[in-house]
Amino acid sequence: MDLQETISSLPKVPGVYLMKDNQGKVIYVGKAKSLKDRVNSYFQESTVHPPKIECLVEQIESVDYLETESEIDALILESRLIKDIQPKYNTRQKDSKSYPYILISKENFPRVLIGRENDYPKDKYKFFGPFVDSYGLKKSFPLLQKIFKFRTCHLDIKPKHKENRFFRPCLLASIKYCSAPCNNRIEEEEYQKNIKAFERFLKGKRKQVIAELEKEMKEAAAEWQFEKAAELRDQIKALNSLDKQAKMGDFIPGGMLHLDPQMGLKMLQDVLEMPEIPRVIEGIDISHHGGKDAVGSLVCFVDGIPYREGYRRYKIQSQTAWSDDYQMLREVFRRRFLGQDKDRKPPDIFLVDGGKGQLSSVLAELQKWDIKIPMLLSLAKKREEVFLPGYKKPLDIPDNSVAHHLLCHVRDESHRFAQGYHHLLKRKNVKKK
Repeated sequence: MDLQETISSLPKVPGVYLMKDNQGKVIYVGKAKSLKDRVNSYFQESTVHPPKIECLVEQIESVDYLETESEIDALILESRLIKDIQPKYNTRQKDSKSYPYILISKENFPRVLIGRENDYPKDKYKFFGPFVDSYGLKKSFPLLQKIFKFRTCHLDIKPKHKENRFFRPCLLASIKYCSAPCNNRIEEEEYQKNIKAFERFLKGKRKQVIAELEKEMKEAAAEWQFEKAAELRDQIKALNSLDKQAKMGDFIPGGMLHLDPQMGLKMLQDVLEMPEIPRVIEGIDISHHGGKDAVGSLVCFVDGIPYREGYRRYKIQSQTAWSDDYQMLREVFRRRFLGQDKDRKPPDIFLVDGGKGQLSSVLAELQKWDIKIPMLLSLAKKREEVFLPGYKKPLDIPDNSVAHHLLCHVRDESHRFAQGYHHLLKRKNVKKK
């Protein structure tokens, strides 16, 4: 079969393709959502390629491929093949230290994170990767966390420590993205079992993982442990439907994928002189048109990534506040900390959209009700200045830094969410008339 026949016979499924030269040597490895469409794109006459790709295409004599069950499986398989084969035209990927890995710490309750090879000690972490497609990795990471429920926090968790039961877990536990070992909700042995399954998945053994989970589910059901059996059933279902979920994109809503959120959080810790790296950031904003259809919004970011489950929207109730932005902000603040979400753990950073005036109005409400928040900030729109309570001058933080971009992302998301609700109410009121 010649090259064109091979390309025309490729399936439209996720997978990894291996391009070979006239000696049968693999010179490039890539992944694709659709093998046929991706490989065919290299040979379109109308396509203008960069010089390196042009050189690659000229040397391609044959193409092999490996089908995978999902794009995430293709992502993992691509990283393994590049590492093992080290193809000529993947030189940058195989040599560069800038590509991300999935790291698993060597602790009683290991935490999982995305990081660079030289940023973490090899004696304290297991490395899986590198991953050429950093965008795909960051896009897939929250979904993998939802399935395997590993922790991503920096807490030093002591096994079976009595004080753990008084610790309030973060938002990830309540939305079932983490099994919350910080609160003794899972035994060390069970948690380690989940981590081992995750490691096998990263090694491309998805079917083995599913088979083991199915066996465990049947055993749990036979022993009348129906709650555990149901959890395992849901885990199996999620693994089987990875491709469908990945296409739906029901994890990371929004941007910041081109930046490293962990780097931004670490910089915020340093700039704000916080004792620990902040994990949860909440932001509020208001939206109205001349006091009409006034609404407020609350957005939530965990580990630098938006989490929709923590979002809230409020229709401003007090009519006296409709002409006063400060009163509206105070109402939104009160409803967040004194309303239905009063038992929700306060964020590490609470960000107000606005300048010193908006910050002062929220600070007065915080002091009035004696609400404890580690860090209160505001971010003004015009000059993108960050203000702290009690400081006349804005915070000295470079506007081109990752930390500043992260705060702007939270502010912009709260503004977008508030605007969306305001326009929704406006349309409804127009229809009523």
